[in-house]
Amino acid sequence: MKLDEASNKMKSSVEATQRDFNTIRTGRANSSLLDKVQVEYYGTPTPLKSLANISTPDATTILIQPYDKGSLNIIEKAISMSDVGLTPSNDGSVIRLNIPPLTSDRRKELVKLAAKYAEDGKVAIRNIRREALDSIRKQEKAAEISEDESRDLQDEVQKLTNKYTAKIDDLLAEKEKDITTV
Repeated sequence: MKLDEASNKMKSSVEATQRDFNTIRTGRANSSLLDKVQVEYYGTPTPLKSLANISTPDATTILIQPYDKGSLNIIEKAISMSDVGLTPSNDGSVIRLNIPPLTSDRRKELVKLAAKYAEDGKVAIRNIRREALDSIRKQEKAAEISEDESRDLQDEVQKLTNKYTAKIDDLLAEKEKDITTV
């Protein structure tokens, strides 16, 4: 595994963690809360955002306007069945999701969830580090690189790991601040 490849994989892990963070609500309406919602549309699981226009007219409301009015009920059902934790209200043409203010207990739960997502991201980065180090050691054993080159590459991989782990820590701190801000 090349350093560039390891770096790209670690970067992808950070981006995946950021997407996970975006699905955690912070008391303000945010259309990314619905990113993981899949709607059974003509027998195929389809992302909600490809079936409807999702907007936030104010800080406490998410408005969902389906492109196909016939899909209104299945979208409403998919949101109800999802782990978003919001109850949709259907007025026949659009679906509204009202975002209630978060209780302090719910904020603590969301901080724990964010910490879990961050730890998952860090585990993914450490797994990439392990793969890269194994690859370097194999190259050294096969006499493709010298012992010094191997040590230098291993140090570089560790520096990359530290860099991307710190990025996840920064994202977590930012998300915790968002969640705990009333």
